Amino acid sequence: MPATATSYRPHVGVHLILTTGGKVLLLRRANTGFADGSWSVPGGCLDDGESLPAAAAREAHEEVGITIDPADLKFAHLCHHADPDGQARVGVFFAARRWAGEPVNAEPGKCSEIGWHHLDSLPADTVSYIRTGLLACTRQDAFSLDGWQPAAC
Repeated sequence: MPATATSYRPHVGVHLILTTGGKVLLLRRANTGFADGSWSVPGGCLDDGESLPAAAAREAHEEVGITIDPADLKFAHLCHHADPDGQARVGVFFAARRWAGEPVNAEPGKCSEIGWHHLDSLPADTVSYIRTGLLACTRQDAFSLDGWQPAAC
């Protein structure tokens, strides 16, 4: 059935999990208007007409200067989250099997620092749904919810 004009379409974000030696690459957002000062994984918005893996590969290049073939990305997790701004969003996480280049802060105007962090001791100021998604990935859970109030009976 085709979507109607009133069909709900949440914002879709793509998120990249880069790991080495039990650590995950995180970056501290700055000057973006969303989660500034908090740690997150590389990622961003899905653009119109773009596939999810292509978006994740594009974000990797834009944010941390590495090149990833979308075929080297493996779906890792889906998090349906309700952000403090009232927006419902869907975050799709991909794990990179390999990449070319060394991660750097390729967007210093939008990121104050990058660093490798142990998955079992993420910084306290990690974005809530990013933490939820990463921890669910370590348990090999394909789906999580973050920020939703329990449904009333």
